[in-house]
Amino acid sequence: MKLLLVEDNLEFALWLSKALQAERFDVECVHDGSAAIDRIGQSQYDLLLLDLRLPGMDGRNVLSSIRRRRNDTPVLVVTANASVDAKVDCLDLGADDYVGKPFEMRELVARIKALIRRHGRSSQSVVQCADLQFDLDTHEFRAGGQPLELTLREHHVLETLMLRQGKTVTKAQLMVKVFDIGSEASENAIETYVHRLRRKLSGSQARILTLRGLGYLLRDANAAT
Repeated sequence: MKLLLVEDNLEFALWLSKALQAERFDVECVHDGSAAIDRIGQSQYDLLLLDLRLPGMDGRNVLSSIRRRRNDTPVLVVTANASVDAKVDCLDLGADDYVGKPFEMRELVARIKALIRRHGRSSQSVVQCADLQFDLDTHEFRAGGQPLELTLREHHVLETLMLRQGKTVTKAQLMVKVFDIGSEASENAIETYVHRLRRKLSGSQARILTLRGLGYLLRDANAAT
């Protein structure tokens, strides 16, 4: 799961990034509001961790900007200002949740996972498509009850399709989830990863469908037409 951390305290940002990476999240970090807007325009994230007190464009303006653009990425505000007025203000602007500093790391991780589950329309820690399962806590895939051995990029592709199952995911969306900004990405590479995944899922009832000109769709084979 790919997170964007927007935090201007460099020491705290480094600590939190490492702590989240230890929980097996893929974390990118920026330190001001303008950089956050640019990064969100270039890539896609499963969740945005947003501080309010940022240099230049503050967190409230960042939140307002991305919601005006109809970007529905879950936003978890993490800030030292835990007043009721601040919470209500952020929720009114489109934040999904709010955590005050200092916080317990396990609570923050639990809230992140809950928001990602909610955004994927699942209330469970295990997301399922036919006999394919994805554990949000361990980040493990299992097909037919057996662990699925995947490369990192194959994992990113399948995770993206799994969390958006029933919805078409374009190659462009997969590219920004799989490749780092500035790295060489191509639609051919995505096609290769999908081909490999299909082979690894050959014994599963989960199917990756190609919708020509649109993208890919993960569905239960029994429901595919």
